[in-house]
Parts: sequence; C-alpha cells; structure tokens
Amino acid sequence: MREIVLDTETTGLNPLQGDRLVEIGCVEVINHMPTDKFFHIYLNPERDVPDEAARIHGLTTEFLQDKPVFAEQVDSFLDFIAKDVLVIHNAPFDMGFLNAELTRLGFKTLSMTRVIDTLPLARRLFPGTPASLDALCKRFDVDASARDFHGALLDAQLLADVYLELCGGRQPDLDMGQKVETESHEKIIMEKEPRFPREHAPNEEEITAHDTFLKKIKDALWTKAG
Repeated sequence: MREIVLDTETTGLNPLQGDRLVEIGCVEVINHMPTDKFFHIYLNPERDVPDEAARIHGLTTEFLQDKPVFAEQVDSFLDFIAKDVLVIHNAPFDMGFLNAELTRLGFKTLSMTRVIDTLPLARRLFPGTPASLDALCKRFDVDASARDFHGALLDAQLLADVYLELCGGRQPDLDMGQKVETESHEKIIMEKEPRFPREHAPNEEEITAHDTFLKKIKDALWTKAG
C-alpha cells in the first residue's frame, strides 16, 4: 500500500489572497513504513516573502528568486504522488495551496477524499492533549532536534514517523497482556494470569438434566460420540 506523506511551506496563510507555495516535500511510505524515495522542491512564489513567513521557514525572497516556478515542476510533482493516498497534518491548509496552484494552471484539483489528515486522527486518539507535529514527535519520541525552522521535507519525514506510530508502531503488540495508558501516557503492560480449569465431576442430577436436554436436539453430536 503506497501512500505519500506531504508538507508545504508558503508565503502566508491564504492562497485566495495571493499567498503562494515556496516549498513542497513528499515522502513515500509503503505499508506505513517510509522508503528512501522522496520529492522535494523549492519554488519561486513570483512575489515577495513576508518577514513573518521567512522567520517560520527560513526561506527568503532572495533565496527563492532563482528557483523554478510551480508551472515548471507540476508534472514531476503529479507524477510522484500519482493517484495514491496523501497523508497530511492539517490537510485543508496544504490542499488549499496545492489546489490554488493547480487551478491557476488549469489542472484538475486534488480531492480531499484521497487524504488522511493526521491532525483530527491524533485528536481522536488523544483527546484533550496537544496535537501539533512537535507535540506528537515528543509523544512518540521522534527525534525532531534538526527542526530549527519549519521545512517541508523535514516535516514530511517527521510526519512519516509519527504516522507510523499513529497506525500502531513498528512492532504491533501481539502479546496477551492488557495495555493501560496512565495520565502521563506511559504504557504499562499488565499480564493476565492464566485461569486453570476447575477439576470437578457432574453429579447425578446434572447428568440427568444433560441427557434430557440432548434428547430435545435432533441428531445431537454428543449422542454419536464413542
């Protein structure tokens, strides 16, 4: 099962008000496990990058001015994601920007029906707790120490590891113990003690009742035993 974990960086918050993509990062996962295949591009947004946006992702107008525009990379991007499921954290944001760029070029937009949004997924699994990518990395002990800025490829790589944990982790639990999650979210394994059969024989009244019950069953297997 091929899925694409995807993240973007932008010049702002609203593609309908002129904000554009400046970076796309995609990581391929097969059966929830990241592979070594990825897609990554910086994009010239054909406009300036506001300082407040550059402080978040570190991508300035000067850095992006010689990068390709989206129209030059759209075919490569669409070829990479193919028709596979997209895994995105806070999907409406990224999908809004991607579809705005595709619409501008006359391409068919990407449907939200092919998207797994890990933000509401995390909120359902851990209600009442922070569900940002940083918070989920801490919860699952995913190393995010290299994340000085928000970067599309790095965030997609981190989200791929988080998504794996949201789907059950690298080693699904096959034991017969019961997992109990404490308030600190530390999982403790409580082993169930085996219940041994009680050794006792039926009395005459129970045997008679059993025989009477069997006579009511047509072709009962118990009457054919022996």
